[in-house]
Amino acid sequence: MINEIYPCLWFNGQAKEAAVLYCSIFSDSKITTDTPMVVMFEIAGKKVMGLNGGPMYSITPAISFFVSCETNEEIEQTWNKLSEGGSAMMPLDKYPWAERYGWVKDKFGMTWQLMLMESFPGGQKIKPSLLFVGDQYAKAKEAVEFYTTVFPGSSADNMKLYEAGEGAQAGTLKYGEFTLQGNNFSAMDGMGEHAFKFSEGLSIVVNCETQEEIDTYWNKLTEDGQESMCGWLKDKYGVSWQIIPKILGSLMTQTGKAERVMQELMKMKKLDIETLVNA
Repeated sequence: MINEIYPCLWFNGQAKEAAVLYCSIFSDSKITTDTPMVVMFEIAGKKVMGLNGGPMYSITPAISFFVSCETNEEIEQTWNKLSEGGSAMMPLDKYPWAERYGWVKDKFGMTWQLMLMESFPGGQKIKPSLLFVGDQYAKAKEAVEFYTTVFPGSSADNMKLYEAGEGAQAGTLKYGEFTLQGNNFSAMDGMGEHAFKFSEGLSIVVNCETQEEIDTYWNKLTEDGQESMCGWLKDKYGVSWQIIPKILGSLMTQTGKAERVMQELMKMKKLDIETLVNA
């Protein structure tokens, strides 16, 4: 079974504003659902959830969006729009690994890595990029191997490790690409001191058709990790996931039923489809 897997960005009341900005920057983009709590949108054909969760969590650079830009004009325009009201983490410039590259934090706290290059495999233009720092440093390769065993039909590709004398711990992941059921991701180890780590500010949503799928992913991802509430969990590397039934969206929009579904949802850690349907 192929599951829908996509990122969720946590906002403090700014999900719609952020979605409007992102959709204005990238082609093949649109807002598909607009509610006070959840704004679903697509940017460059990539599904994203914007969640108005309040001030409890914030997005960190530990998971950024890596964007392929095919022309100098495109990378300049994208950089200028994303940096308005934000800040440069790495200036848009020439680097040893790219003719043009930059890392920018936008005004909502989301960070973007822009690079002059062809699109990623499958034509995907934007992909989440995981940076393993602090206590998770040197675990990127292990994490990629773990994730690609959790989800059937996944693979690790283009795994480049640091060698001795390159300034980082030998054997750590310089850059790696992996797919989870056709969805492109990247990962790398980040040496040095960093004031951030993985957080609920950016989680990965997995839509499941059956209770068996929910049980399987929940059990594998919480191993040495941490259960949270309402289908949320943290894996052993600190990355947050939402393991939810595909039917949840339609249940939450049914007049007269949504409130009962929410009441049941709030009682759960791992979600139970039958209980939610019968609410």
